[in-house]
Amino acid sequence: MRSASFGLETFAGYVHIGSCRISPDHRFLAYTLDTSGDEFFSLEVKDIQSTNTIFSSPHKGIVSLAWSRNSDNLFYTVCDETLRPNQVLCKNVQSDEAGFLVFMEKDINCCVDITSTKDFKYVYVMESGHVRGSLWPVQKRADKVQYFLEHHNGFFYILTNAPLEGTETATDGYYLARCRAEKSVMDKWQVVALPGSDCSFQDMDIFHENLVLFLRKNGLPLICSINLPIDVDFQERKELDDLDPWFFPVPSDLCSLVPGSNNDFMSSTYRLVVSSPVLPNLTVDYNMRMKTFAILHQEEVAGLSSNLCTVGLQTNITGIQQNLQLIEHSQSWSDLSKLFSCERVQVISHDGVSIPLVILYSWDAHHRGESPGILYGYGAYGEDLDKSWCSDRLSLLARGWVVAFADVRGGGDSSWHLAGTKANKINSIKDFAACGAYLINEGFVHKNRLCAIGCSAGGLLVGAVINMLPDLFSAAVLKVPFLDICNTMMDSTLPLTILDYEEFGDPNITTEFDAIRTYSPYDNLSPGICYPPVLVTASFNDTRVGVWEAAKWVSKRSPKFGMTI
Repeated sequence: MRSASFGLETFAGYVHIGSCRISPDHRFLAYTLDTSGDEFFSLEVKDIQSTNTIFSSPHKGIVSLAWSRNSDNLFYTVCDETLRPNQVLCKNVQSDEAGFLVFMEKDINCCVDITSTKDFKYVYVMESGHVRGSLWPVQKRADKVQYFLEHHNGFFYILTNAPLEGTETATDGYYLARCRAEKSVMDKWQVVALPGSDCSFQDMDIFHENLVLFLRKNGLPLICSINLPIDVDFQERKELDDLDPWFFPVPSDLCSLVPGSNNDFMSSTYRLVVSSPVLPNLTVDYNMRMKTFAILHQEEVAGLSSNLCTVGLQTNITGIQQNLQLIEHSQSWSDLSKLFSCERVQVISHDGVSIPLVILYSWDAHHRGESPGILYGYGAYGEDLDKSWCSDRLSLLARGWVVAFADVRGGGDSSWHLAGTKANKINSIKDFAACGAYLINEGFVHKNRLCAIGCSAGGLLVGAVINMLPDLFSAAVLKVPFLDICNTMMDSTLPLTILDYEEFGDPNITTEFDAIRTYSPYDNLSPGICYPPVLVTASFNDTRVGVWEAAKWVSKRSPKFGMTI
């Protein structure tokens, strides 16, 4: 296989490749490029064989890319001045003609995305009002309803939370549906599978013979495959178990499953990178046809190889009936559980809700009630806190530190996310405080040696807790933190502000402004309070969180205001 150079030898300094798509016939490579750190990406298309650049978009702010099936046309989305993707353009890469507008999203509260189905037979965008006649309406837009489509053998498979028959509101989570890929019957959906109790669908992928579902069961990630085509009686609603799923065997203490590229629609193999805080990255191929797996590679940990434990094949499924075929030649992988403890506990928050907390420490170096500790948090946009393997933590653990991850409300699946948004944002903050107090009260960390880290919206989380409980943390690190939320959310010209109304609330509404004001890190700093020392970093080129957020907060904490830095 020949490799195509991006031609980045002409750049010096910062370079970030965003989206990258190879055409279906493997002739062209399209990619987006940011050379300043402001996230306004440019678009270039290269001829892979000649390595010549055949197209450079005159637009900045390119986000999504999708090729047409014949590889002649490239679709891409373009942002407006507030970083909201609002246009879809199409360019014939074999022609000198300029790209033409396919679709424009006029609702300032919505973004537009574009992608192709796995088999390249369809490219789809969100439908809104009048669009070009070649675009099919999948479903009329409804508030808080989402759809993710894939195509297989004349059917669209749809992961959605659309109201089920006989109901009027969106479901709490996603279910799997399908309809024929015909314009005249796009509104006639069949429910393929509901997730079942204590389980939620997160995402899906599709292949010629299999549909892959990403799930979450009791807060832990799972992946299963279902044979295609699906031949069941759709007159009665089915749950996942009725489709005879094969659950991919994974370690019982798993915290992270990251898909590989998995771009080949005809493949029967699914590749994952499996890891946890004590499991170095493991690359595994799962054969969905034979229901077997092969371990391809595991990251080596310098100086610790003699301490690796061999872990047998397991599954972390409990409560879901399954029919795993026996694996004749069971394989194993290694982890660092001989050196480090990794446990998942439930912490009771202010309102009685249990908050998952993952705690990592060294068996040998940890000293109960005396060790220092660091607590990570984020809690926004439905994003999971990253708990995958990271060798950077080893030096801290070897010196007795406790490293903990608080999965506060605002992250996670739909219901967990909504429980930490708008007026409920205070839940995220009190959840984080409860997790910090737990580490101290249960003797994991000394009461004067607990630190916190928050990045971006996680900086808001940590900053708010510091204001509420200035004695809880002895130090904190705020990376590009979102601290001046009231002022920022009042300026609709700033990037992403209007889109953030769904997450934090609209300050133009008095009740929502009042809710934001109660926890705003900048507005709730008080003179005469001895706050913990904080390391604050910011970026001049960050378009998501302005550099002034950190600058104003640090200035207000200065001795001139009667505070200590």
